[in-house]
Amino acid sequence: MESVSHLIKVSVPNYLAGLPIPDSIGGWFRLGLRDWLVLLPPTAFLTGLGYMSYRAFCPHGRPAPCGRVNVKIKKDVAKVVDSVDIEDISEKAVFCRCWKSDNWPYCDGTHGRHNNEYNDNVGPLIITNKKN
Repeated sequence: MESVSHLIKVSVPNYLAGLPIPDSIGGWFRLGLRDWLVLLPPTAFLTGLGYMSYRAFCPHGRPAPCGRVNVKIKKDVAKVVDSVDIEDISEKAVFCRCWKSDNWPYCDGTHGRHNNEYNDNVGPLIITNKKN
């Protein structure tokens, strides 16, 4: 634990203090080749850290979902078809359209997480029985 403490309190600050960072914009143009080579490792580290943060926190930085819509519902059949009789609906029925509900074919709100993750806007199909 002492070595980590020494690294954070002594080694890293000494390393950063020794970097040839100029005080003005014009100073960047007066740096020599050796100075630029010394600046490469921390620059590469910060660039990688920035890129990883961008990929982790920006929705458009995430990989696109595969082209398949249904990834878990009734995968053993060629085509998923469900039917619900209107008479079975008391006042209202809410059906899933994102294919991610654990209560298929009814919506359980899973589309909210999907929308946040992929910057999408899918929502449920709501059917209301006007006779009641």
